[in-house]
Order: sequence, then C-alpha cells, then structure tokens
Amino acid sequence: MSRDGTLDGAIDIAAPAAAVLRPAPRRRGGRLLRACVTNPGFLIGLLILMTVSGIALLAPWLFPGDPQDMVAAPTLWPGEDWAYPLGTDSLGRDVASGLAHGARVSLMVGLSATAIGLVIGTLVGASAGYFGGHVDNILSRLTEVFQTVPTFLLVIVIVAIVQPAASTIALAIGVASWPTVARLVRAQFRSLREADFVMAARSLSYSAPRIIVMEILPNALPPIIVTTSVMVANAILTEAGLSFLAMGDPNLVSWGSMIGDGRDLLRTDWFLTALPGAAIALTVLSLNLVGDGLNDILNPRSGLA
Repeated sequence: MSRDGTLDGAIDIAAPAAAVLRPAPRRRGGRLLRACVTNPGFLIGLLILMTVSGIALLAPWLFPGDPQDMVAAPTLWPGEDWAYPLGTDSLGRDVASGLAHGARVSLMVGLSATAIGLVIGTLVGASAGYFGGHVDNILSRLTEVFQTVPTFLLVIVIVAIVQPAASTIALAIGVASWPTVARLVRAQFRSLREADFVMAARSLSYSAPRIIVMEILPNALPPIIVTTSVMVANAILTEAGLSFLAMGDPNLVSWGSMIGDGRDLLRTDWFLTALPGAAIALTVLSLNLVGDGLNDILNPRSGLA
C-alpha cells in the first residue's frame, strides 16, 4: 500500500494505460507532416503530380469534345494560333486537348494496373511469407516463372491475344508487374511473422486471415507505399510504349500515341513529339520524387515513422 492509498500493483497497471492514453499518434502525425513539408523533393513531385491530376480531371471541361476531331489546319506551331496554344498535329487535331485527355488515359491505366498488381502481389507474398513451407516454395517458384519473362514482352503478348482496350492494357500490365510486390511483401511477412504482437495474436486464437490483414499487413505498408509510386510510373511508361507501337486503345488519345503520330515529322515539327514526351517525363519524375520522399519519411531509421 502506498501513501496515497493505492496498491502497488495498481500503479504498475495504470502506468502503461496512461502511456496508451497519451496522444502519441497525433504527435507522430505531426512529425510526419513536418517531414513532408521540409522535404523539397517530395513537395516538388507532389506539386507536379497534383497539377497533372488536376488537368486530367478537368480535361472534359477545359477541352470539351473529342480530342481526335480535326479542328484546324494541320501542323500549326505553338503560338501561331492562340485558339490552339500548343498547335495542331499532322491531321489538324488540337495538341493541348490531346495532352489533357491523354493525361486521363495515362493516369487511369497507371493507377488501375498498379492496383491489380498490388492485389495479386500482396496476396501471393503474404501467403508465402506467413505460411512458409510448401506454400512458400510453390508461390516462390510461380513468382520466379513470371519474373523470367520480360514485363514489356509479356504485356505485348497479352494485349495481342485480347482486344487492345484501356481496361485490357491495365489488366495486362498489372498481371505482369505483381512479382515485384510479391517478393517485397514476402520478405516483410517473413521478418514479422515471429514478432511479439503476432505471437500474442496467435495466443488469442486469431485466425490466419485476421492476423495477416489486421496485424502484419499494417506494419508492412511503408515499403509497399513507396513501391506503389514506382509501379505507377512504370505502368505509365509501359502504356506509352504500347501506344507508340500502335497497340494502345484506338478510341483514346494517349501520350504514347501522340509521340507515335508525330515521329514522322520529327525533323520539321519536333514539338509534336517533344510535348507529350515532356508530359511523360514530368509525370514519371514527379512519381519518382514522391517515392523517394516517402522512402525518407517512412524509413524507420529516419526516426520519423
């Protein structure tokens, strides 16, 4: 019995409870916010990405109508006619309208393909890393089989078999890109499956799916989030490559198809390839900057996570 009339054991129990009641998540959120604000690369990448996303969202209002319509004389240079500030292509289509609507296609395919790859890769990697044994061996061999085939070649084969539409392109890229996520998630789960909080969950008879989803996966998210930005960038580049090879959706304008249409006029009207190429480069650069910034912010060694 202590002087204030409380039991010594009660003091030992109350101390951890008080620690739990402290606003630690709020302080942690404040530290992460300050880390984001003080990271110039992350801010620049986020600003560029938000600008591209805003243009993509507002494209139907900024440039109503079909971007494939022939609206003016062909090969007008930027600034030659202010009704078409970025000029027109060889068929008289508005380049600015094509860039804005192409941003919608590139971001839609990039995000959709990344979501598909994340779902497949997370399921395979989590199952292999958590259960181990024969499950790990089978899924690891399956992952290695997919990794032996070049990603772009596998995407070309899938798109050549099915109809080249935006949805099938996103599906093909997602199916071809999941092994990277699977290997990362497997490594994270193998390092976390014997942690104390996992053993405590098992002692409480939690089911395997609950332990995987509710206990281990949240602790494995930081590297997955960083990898997501790289996957989106790679998906945008892959879609641009397909469209450049005339294997994209023929009913949609994309940055890759604009580069492909302008390659025959590269010596005389180089802006037809330079403008969509610059859009791809800026978008991929912004995603890489955001990914590098998240890696610095979420890295446990930085003391910010």
